Amino acid sequence: MTAIATRTIKPIEVLLVDDHAIVRSGLRMLIESRSGLKIVGEAGNRAEALAVAAREQPDIILLDLDLSGVNALDFLPELFTAAEGARVIILTAVHDPEAYHRAMLLGAMGLVFKEKAAEVVIRAIERVHAGEVWFDRTLIGNVLSELSRASATKKLDPEATKITRLTEREREIAALIGEGLKNKQIANRLFISETTVRHHLTSVFDKLGVTDRLELIIYAYRHGLAKPPS
Repeated sequence: MTAIATRTIKPIEVLLVDDHAIVRSGLRMLIESRSGLKIVGEAGNRAEALAVAAREQPDIILLDLDLSGVNALDFLPELFTAAEGARVIILTAVHDPEAYHRAMLLGAMGLVFKEKAAEVVIRAIERVHAGEVWFDRTLIGNVLSELSRASATKKLDPEATKITRLTEREREIAALIGEGLKNKQIANRLFISETTVRHHLTSVFDKLGVTDRLELIIYAYRHGLAKPPS
């Protein structure tokens, strides 16, 4: 008698990041009621989100745009670093075309309004996991219209796009370099190792397209990452 082999399909693992426990509870019930989806963690703030993302390495992160007054986009690059390969879907009740545009630039692959039907969240998770983007056509149209109007009055600053890729820690280090601090002084100021400082600096150089500390200092002064000495 020949045994029939069965293949176990790995579920799509989802991390919920929302500052309202009742919203997370509702999303958990909704998502886990769907075969092939699994909640691997929840978080209500930045620190929890980064810790759980690093530990669980989810496939999808459902990220609320407003976490008790904190703009989640400010630490979105850190989330991508913590959970390599994760895809982010923004969940929001806020209608802000500039925020949507920034979310796209930072690498979010979807955006769902909280007032949409529950099934929309499920479809967005499945489509984004499959490699597609999930942005409402009306939303895309509004963003493109905003960009067209903006481009008529000013050119999009490519350096601003580079700067949005810096993490909060990398911005701190760039500012301290601008003050003239050495690696050891920066390490002592931030309570981290010199090795960690060097790693962050390498990342800053790469993201900003500079090659050494002097170029970074000039760049930081020019683009507001550090204050020139008075």
